Amino acid sequence: MSIEEALSMADKLELDLVEISPSADPPVCKITDYQKFLYHLKKKQKEAKAKTTKAVLKEIRFGPNTDDHDYNFKLKHAIKFLEEGAKVKAYVFFKGRSILFKEKGEILLLRLAQDLEEYGSVEQMPKLEGKRMIMHFASRKKKK
Repeated sequence: MSIEEALSMADKLELDLVEISPSADPPVCKITDYQKFLYHLKKKQKEAKAKTTKAVLKEIRFGPNTDDHDYNFKLKHAIKFLEEGAKVKAYVFFKGRSILFKEKGEILLLRLAQDLEEYGSVEQMPKLEGKRMIMHFASRKKKK
């Protein structure tokens, strides 16, 4: 069918000729109300956007001399975050001269990695960035 015939058919029906797939050979067109077509297109895009998962990053802060009770308290939070499907960023913050205890911070983060082994996987091993030693964990379970 030629373009002129399609346009005349659209005029008779008092609708618009909308090009659906311009890259196809021959191009695909549809006789429809253009505003209604745009509405449905936006609706489909909104639904697709709603289905995408958003990555949530939760942070847990430790000190180089974190006590066992505080460690266990923060460990429970990390487990809860990983079970919810979030990523966890655990870091040891070195204040003032406590930067001398880098080994303590690394041992603490590696202990955390060992305790979180069944809940999440390590994305990034402990790395010192300025006054922080950072480690990232990703959830093993997919969020429902």
